[in-house]
Amino acid sequence: MTMSAGWYLRRLSRMGPREVGGRVGDTLRRRRWRSARPVRPEVTGARFTALLPPGTIAAVPPDAAKRLVAEADRLMAGRGEFFGVERDDLVDPDWWYDPKTGRRAPWGYAFDVPYRDEEAVGDIKQIWEPSRHQYLTVLAAAYALTGDDRYAERVAEHLRSWWGANAPLRGVHWTSGIELGIRLLSWVWVRRLLDGWPGAAGLFEENPVALTQIWHHQRWLAAFPSRGSSANNHVIAETAGQFAAACAFGWFPSSARWRADALRSLERQLRANTHLSGLNRELATEYHGLVLELGLAAVAEADAAGVPVPSTVRVVLLRMTDALAAVVDGRLRPPRQGDADDGHGLVVDGAGTDRWGSLLATGDAVFGRRDWWPEVTGTDVRTPMLAALIRPGSPAVTRPASRPSHFADAGMTILRAPGEIWCRCDGGPHGFLSIAAHAHADALSVEVRHDGVDVLADPGTFCYHGQPEWRRYFRSTLGHNTLQLEGADQSVSGGPFLWTRHAGTRVLAADAPGEGGGRWSAEHDGYQGSVHRRRVELTAASGELKVVDEVRGQGGEVRLAFHLGPAIAADLVGNRAVLSWTRDGEDRSAALDLPGKLSWRAHRGESNPPLGWYSPGFGRKEPATTLVGTGFADGAEGFTTVLRFHG
Repeated sequence: MTMSAGWYLRRLSRMGPREVGGRVGDTLRRRRWRSARPVRPEVTGARFTALLPPGTIAAVPPDAAKRLVAEADRLMAGRGEFFGVERDDLVDPDWWYDPKTGRRAPWGYAFDVPYRDEEAVGDIKQIWEPSRHQYLTVLAAAYALTGDDRYAERVAEHLRSWWGANAPLRGVHWTSGIELGIRLLSWVWVRRLLDGWPGAAGLFEENPVALTQIWHHQRWLAAFPSRGSSANNHVIAETAGQFAAACAFGWFPSSARWRADALRSLERQLRANTHLSGLNRELATEYHGLVLELGLAAVAEADAAGVPVPSTVRVVLLRMTDALAAVVDGRLRPPRQGDADDGHGLVVDGAGTDRWGSLLATGDAVFGRRDWWPEVTGTDVRTPMLAALIRPGSPAVTRPASRPSHFADAGMTILRAPGEIWCRCDGGPHGFLSIAAHAHADALSVEVRHDGVDVLADPGTFCYHGQPEWRRYFRSTLGHNTLQLEGADQSVSGGPFLWTRHAGTRVLAADAPGEGGGRWSAEHDGYQGSVHRRRVELTAASGELKVVDEVRGQGGEVRLAFHLGPAIAADLVGNRAVLSWTRDGEDRSAALDLPGKLSWRAHRGESNPPLGWYSPGFGRKEPATTLVGTGFADGAEGFTTVLRFHG
């Protein structure tokens, strides 16, 4: 997906003067760095002291340790999976190879590499992900848990291989700050988890190559921060990685300055990226998880190093944790809203560990849970490790006395009813900052689950680069449970990670009394000359969900879409769909009565154009049924949809 000249002009139009000036400075600095690569200052007497406290490893639950070791053994055999692509070449990886396309990224000065061009580079996410070295933190954790030197030796082989193949400022792994920041955080944890292995110091603080890499990573991050309209989750990863490294690897003349600058930026950007309600401003749930993980990891490094952290940092992380506890369904699944690329801040767990349960468990250990929090029954490795480093205690801030259901600043409302009926209503801002990079055109969409099963589903994300028609579909209005007018998206896309016009959304009413059902209504102005208004009512006694859509103003041809989850079978006759699925061995069913004024068709797994798909994770998609009603909105009467659960 190569960006056109038009894309760059549109992107420029979304920047302010200060950001433009900063980017001009970045360009000039990159030109200077091409021919003037500095020499790392000498380091003497470096020691690594940010160790896990005694007893930490013994506190890891046995079942979590077993999952981790199983994952480590799979990696030792050379097998792994990244974004739906299975690999068997991880004994000796090619750091520049994309197994999805079979291409290798070109060598050269980092800022000349066209990393967005799949024809020239391959799928950049496939190339970048192993080089975040989060699979190495898994291997290092396996060493810490078992004392088996094989894991440590493999980590050392791969780090030396990577450092040798990726000289500073050369190649694709030096093009994006988020990659450098997360990689630094991984190296900190690798060093921590390998402590006790005889070769640990020789791999890191006594290794000139490692010192050069660590220094150049931090110098890069200090020089090229994400700024202005790009200061989203990327800047959190950059500052968290920079801060962690400056705390744990504080061996350089610039370490104190890097640490102080990164902490100031982290504090400022955590506040900027987070609503007061605690929800991430990108309104993309996976990035809420990423930012929360990064923030907790940064605080762990601060506390391990004895570096004071502003209280506002802990307050933001506490609010984010409470917000997460409030929005998950009964199976601890959060909303599927906005972009998701399965990015993690710190990975020390095996397959099958629940990411969201892990975050809530860490929140409980660090801040203390509230009575209304859902119960976390699963275990993980990361929680006892983070909890051993982070100073416990809740900041002096008022926390919700009962489970919040309406987040006014984020425009999110959760309706619940007995029988584990969960419904998310979206009446929030289009996205974060002027480009809203990770937003979808999903205003007034609903997402409905029954006992954790997607019934009316948000289809997800699937891809970022290289497949523009699929990228457009998964973030389109038609790709969500909402109404499309005159074949247009509510917000106008300027290309990948760029929206040039944002629909304005307003919540009109939100009455969501806990498990007692509730009512919600909102409208948006994304269709010029018309307003789409939606009302949602969930009746607790019957488990009935009613959705009423109105188009006020000019009207026109409408398409009303309802995307069913992949587990849902649908029998559509006229304007009535009988839905069926199985949960825990039990047959479940529901009836979906659709507006009779529209003509309804079921679509499944169509590719030209895409329609009827569900993405369970980045890089993966599977067919799912989408019901689409077409007709005309004349403003005289709305369209009523009723979902009734049986039993």
